[in-house]
Amino acid sequence: MERSYGWVIVGAGALMGCVAIGALFSLAVFLQPMSEATGWSRTGISSAMTLDFLAMGVAAFGWGALSDRFGPRIVVLSGALLLGLGLALASRATSLLEFQLIYGIVVGVAAGAVFAPMIATVTGWFDRHRSLAVSLVSAGMGVAPMTISPFAQWLISAHDWRTAMLTIAIGAWALLIPAALLVRRAPEVTASSPGMPAEGGEGMRVGQALRSPQFIVLSLTFFCCCAAHSGPIFHTVSYALACGLPAMTAVTIYSVEGLAGLGGRILFGLLGDRYGARRIVVIGLMIQAIGAGSYYFTRDAGEFYAVAILFGMAYGGVMPLYAVIAREYFPMRIMGTVFGGAAMISSLGMALGPAVGGWIFDTFHGYGYLYIASFGIGLAAVAMALAFPPFPSSQRGAQAQPA
Repeated sequence: MERSYGWVIVGAGALMGCVAIGALFSLAVFLQPMSEATGWSRTGISSAMTLDFLAMGVAAFGWGALSDRFGPRIVVLSGALLLGLGLALASRATSLLEFQLIYGIVVGVAAGAVFAPMIATVTGWFDRHRSLAVSLVSAGMGVAPMTISPFAQWLISAHDWRTAMLTIAIGAWALLIPAALLVRRAPEVTASSPGMPAEGGEGMRVGQALRSPQFIVLSLTFFCCCAAHSGPIFHTVSYALACGLPAMTAVTIYSVEGLAGLGGRILFGLLGDRYGARRIVVIGLMIQAIGAGSYYFTRDAGEFYAVAILFGMAYGGVMPLYAVIAREYFPMRIMGTVFGGAAMISSLGMALGPAVGGWIFDTFHGYGYLYIASFGIGLAAVAMALAFPPFPSSQRGAQAQPA
């Protein structure tokens, strides 16, 4: 079933993930200059990112269902148009509430049209190298901190934050729209395909899937994983600045974290194909918890870079494998809806970090408690991952096949 055009889908998905998620997370670079220029609190600006994750999660479920029904191309094209529009309007916001609603809802909904539908689509193009293919798409998101964030910092150093954000909006349109036109629906599979669950098969309905123990454990693990890493990711730049590091050094630490995430995606993708996605997720979640907790003890640049590599590799590596696990449990016919539902629940975890981290900083004048909480939630994610139900018997046979 693996066809050469699948790698074109992988390339398009990686590019779109880089631009969409990179534009979304560039708010971390805008946080301090926006606060200084407007007088808006860090908590208030960070809350826009919280709204982003909530909107992205709810939208991912809806976009996923639309992708199952109408195909992924129209979905990602709509998201591309909406993303640029949201960034452009947010750059003109005259009040904190206006910015929160535009950046937090419009940009979040747009990003939801890229992540879940593209990941779900790629799982249908591959069987033997599915973990690697999905990880390469997700790697585009890992590249984002090395591209969009430094670009945003350069723009901010040369212009005001409004001009910088508008420039990113125009660039997003220029890159996302052509890439979206390359996307195609995955080829049809038969009920005997290796990726098809033994229980339910083509007859499995969305309602059955969403009530299954497999979906519940998958979603709760995804939630805890995202809750553990969202705060440390978003506040990396601000934490480094609070420790007295220069602005560009702080941004490069953020970029190194993303670079490590890129390497982690590829490494964990290869390991997932060889040893099974569930096993690698458990190991990655344990490394992620240790990395998040290690930030509590980090002060100088060398320590920041070391922890960023460990933490970035772990959170970047595990994220794509949730889609691989979902595809091994559920049929492709409903993958957009099922993975969109899991992404919606995970977004609630992502929503906690930015706002809670901003509140912790404003209240305690430091980020220490953020990293303690992230370590604890990371351990909870490990516990949930250990509760994954076994695959159906036909899946165990497929897992044993060489990659």
